[in-house]
Amino acid sequence: MRSLGRRAGFALALSVGLLAGLAPPAAADPALVLTGSGPVRGTVTRDYREFNGIPYAAPPVGDLRWRAPRPARPWTAPRDATKPGANCAQNAGFSGESLAEDCLFVNVTAPRRARNRPVMVWFHGGGFQNGAGAEYRATELATRGDVVVVTVNYRLGIFGFLAHPAFDAGQGLSGNFGLEDQQAALRWVRRNAAAFGGDAGNVTIFGESSGGRSVCAQLAAPAAAGLFQRAIVQSEPCTMLNWPEADGKPSTDPPGFPKPRASAEQQGQAVATALGCPDPATAAVCLRGKDTAAVLKQASYWYAPVFGGGGVLPLDPAEAVATGRFAKVPVLHGINRDEFRIGPAFDEVLAGKKPITPDEYRSLARNFAGDRVDEVLARYPVTAGRSASEAWSAVVTDATFARAATEMNHALARQVPAYAYEFADEQAPWLSGMAKPSFPPGAYHLAELQYLFAVTGFDGPGTAAQKRLAEQLIRYWARFAHTGNPNGPGSPFWPRADQNPGLAQVLAPDGVRPESFTERHQYGYWRTGIPQ
Repeated sequence: MRSLGRRAGFALALSVGLLAGLAPPAAADPALVLTGSGPVRGTVTRDYREFNGIPYAAPPVGDLRWRAPRPARPWTAPRDATKPGANCAQNAGFSGESLAEDCLFVNVTAPRRARNRPVMVWFHGGGFQNGAGAEYRATELATRGDVVVVTVNYRLGIFGFLAHPAFDAGQGLSGNFGLEDQQAALRWVRRNAAAFGGDAGNVTIFGESSGGRSVCAQLAAPAAAGLFQRAIVQSEPCTMLNWPEADGKPSTDPPGFPKPRASAEQQGQAVATALGCPDPATAAVCLRGKDTAAVLKQASYWYAPVFGGGGVLPLDPAEAVATGRFAKVPVLHGINRDEFRIGPAFDEVLAGKKPITPDEYRSLARNFAGDRVDEVLARYPVTAGRSASEAWSAVVTDATFARAATEMNHALARQVPAYAYEFADEQAPWLSGMAKPSFPPGAYHLAELQYLFAVTGFDGPGTAAQKRLAEQLIRYWARFAHTGNPNGPGSPFWPRADQNPGLAQVLAPDGVRPESFTERHQYGYWRTGIPQ
């Protein structure tokens, strides 16, 4: 169904309800909502309403595989919205394996009596390969923050980001089907927000890791202009570079990072050949006919958004932010203090590797920093209180995450209202049911998520101080969604980036305060000290 005017959309919703033998939208049943495509029946509690597994686009299957998303087919009988829809197709990971391509669903959580409240749209992380919106339950964020929260499934991996000339269509070029899904979800929000008590004119997009990189992409995507009014980027600065390979050498094609079109299309041609579809003239039909499981086996490649040549992403989002060619909306962004500890930690507890030794650390640092290795080792020494794994993690956190966050903050401060943070709970709960590494994981990558959501695989804040911190994060994030400024009564003042772009608001159980981010993470050194 094409975009409808407000009156036409209301008339459709009313007629759908009447056809199903239901009362009009003003009916007393709070579990029933009439969307532009049909009625949905969700779950209602004293404090919130929750609606899961709502289609925002047609299933991208058959001839619609590797095409821009199409409108969902309308329905008349109330659709069960008490359970999430299927995860998008993905290989086994934290979210489990899924072979479902019919997966373009949103989940909506709203305060019980919401009306004209800000809408926050969440893009999940997972390296563009894994994850699902339903893994992030937003009841606390919605009720404490007085916002409507929408979590989104979008096509992942090879189904979301395969670039091949045979599929060039949609907004002009292939490779960004997952980003086009996100834009379709935002258009769904614009049409349907009011039905759930949301304000379609006040939308904040936010995400973590590759979800944060998705926010960066939408900031740079011309077709997303006007679909949101604020943006939050968590744990993956738009300008991040120099991700290390397993041996420490800076990668030329980092996993999960946006790819230049030439590289992505070369990858696409190799995948098509591997799947028995080498002829560009017949590749589209051939590839669309392949079994889902067979396609997913092409997982030796990392798939990510594609930039260049026009299409969804004419520019690398890093370049767009650095040069001011992005949507001019307020931005809240930041990283966790010990971001990269997740790497050595997962190497130990998931891959069975032994802790990094001092000699291995020296080798990693040499490959990463070249002839500056002795400087790096002197600045980040192994000591009685810091293991080689922690020292190496600090190097990468500062040189890759913090350097990029600082430069992004400087770029944003010149052009839009911006607020930088550092999540710094060094005792953040580790993943539930998973062994801990040999060293303290600290404020690791992913750690802040459980302070905003009830996240699958995490126990959430445990101590009273951590719970207070979670309440503070929700206040800041929600106020930003309400006004474009996280400040308000009962919260420590958070300075804007243009007042001092070297500061970040430290978010820690022992206090929330602005501190010098550049000094803590040695930005003055890494600005010139890392190989290009």
